[in-house]
Order: sequence, then C-alpha cells, then structure tokens
Amino acid sequence: MPDVTEERPYHHGNLRAALLAAAERGLREHGADQLSLRVLAREVGVSHAAPRRHFPDRQALLDALAEDGFLKLGAVLRAALAGAGEDFPSRVRATMTAYTRFATERAALLELMYTSKHRPGATRIVEAAEEPFGLMNELIVEGQRQGALQEGAPERIGIVLLATLQGIASLINGNVVKPELLDGLVETAVEQFLRGARPLP
Repeated sequence: MPDVTEERPYHHGNLRAALLAAAERGLREHGADQLSLRVLAREVGVSHAAPRRHFPDRQALLDALAEDGFLKLGAVLRAALAGAGEDFPSRVRATMTAYTRFATERAALLELMYTSKHRPGATRIVEAAEEPFGLMNELIVEGQRQGALQEGAPERIGIVLLATLQGIASLINGNVVKPELLDGLVETAVEQFLRGARPLP
C-alpha cells in the first residue's frame, strides 16, 4: 500500500505557523521527546517532506518553537504593560500576572524555552529572549527612577522577581497549589516585592 502521506499536498497556506502550533500542542500533551516532523506533517495535512522546507531536522523545529515562545512572551508582557497605565505598582502587578499566566498555561513551552536558550549555538533564541527580559529590566529601572525600588543593579532585583514568579508557577504546575489561587498569590507577591525592595528610610 502506498504511504498516504505521499498523497497529501506539499504546500500549505502558512505551513511554518501551522507546524509550530501543532508542535506546541504535541509538546504540551506528550513532551519534547515525542515530537516528530513526520507526525506533525500528518497532523497539518501535508506530505511528510513538506516540513523540511522550514525545519531541516527535529532540533531546528525545537529551536524555532523556543524562539517563537520568547516572541510570544514578549508580546504578552508588552500588552500587559500597555494596558497597565502609569502607576508603578499596577505595572508590576500586570507584568507579574501576565508572566505567571504564560508560565502556567504554557508550562511545557516555557521549560523548552529556558533549556534551549542555553544550548550552544542558540543565537536566535537568545536574541528572541532579549525582549521579555528587557521589558522586565526596564520595569525595574522605572521603579528605581520613581523612587519605588532601591538603587543597585537592576538585574539582581529582576532575578529575585523572576524567581518569585517561577516559584508560584512551579507550585501550580506541580499541582501543589490550585490554579484558581494564581491571582491571589501574585497579588501577595506584588505587595511583598514592592515592600521588600523599596528604598530604606
């Protein structure tokens, strides 16, 4: 019997985007080890050779997925900041909420993003990560400029903030804490962060 995938069309309206969407679903449901270009081709309805126009191999697909994840995270944080107004506590709250929701709703993707970022040769992923991390760093600098946060290296304050967010997300992703408690935990974390990082009198 002929391979049915050979009878499928080679072209697709937006094959790269369709493959990445299917890959993220597969990542969430089965993990990175189970991702296969052949299976993804079958899922989006193209020949098994078609995906290789965009992704020469499985590693290229994983790298593209991680890069796309950082671009999406940057867009999420940018939108949160744009809708938060000028009040600094509100901007911190909006950013922290947006990050933790991304980290819980796309847990497998975020894990791939961070592990891929440190792989040798992952230049494009590192570049894609600059926007979300840059936005968070700029927020810290903004707080220092307004006198809401203590002086010092913004990166160190940002690392503490990111560790707090990751900790909340990890507790929820690990089923230690119920997902419906997310917003309340973020609110408490915001209050403690702003109180603990403010300048000494």
